[in-house]
Amino acid sequence: MLSPLAVFFGMPGPMEMLIIGIIVLLLFGNRLPSTMRSLGRGIVEFKKGVQGIEDEVDKASNSKEDKD
Repeated sequence: MLSPLAVFFGMPGPMEMLIIGIIVLLLFGNRLPSTMRSLGRGIVEFKKGVQGIEDEVDKASNSKEDKD
């Protein structure tokens, strides 16, 4: 369900999104590369953690099958 404010003003179009993007770039432009770099590192660490959990689950299921 849309909020009353979104219904009143409508969804932003491509031109409004472009203007918002330019404003964000002007405000945060100097910090943007370091922010994206840390975001990328966080995603890599998250994927490594998920892979580690998957490996543990596989190892546990394989050892359970070997015992049976």
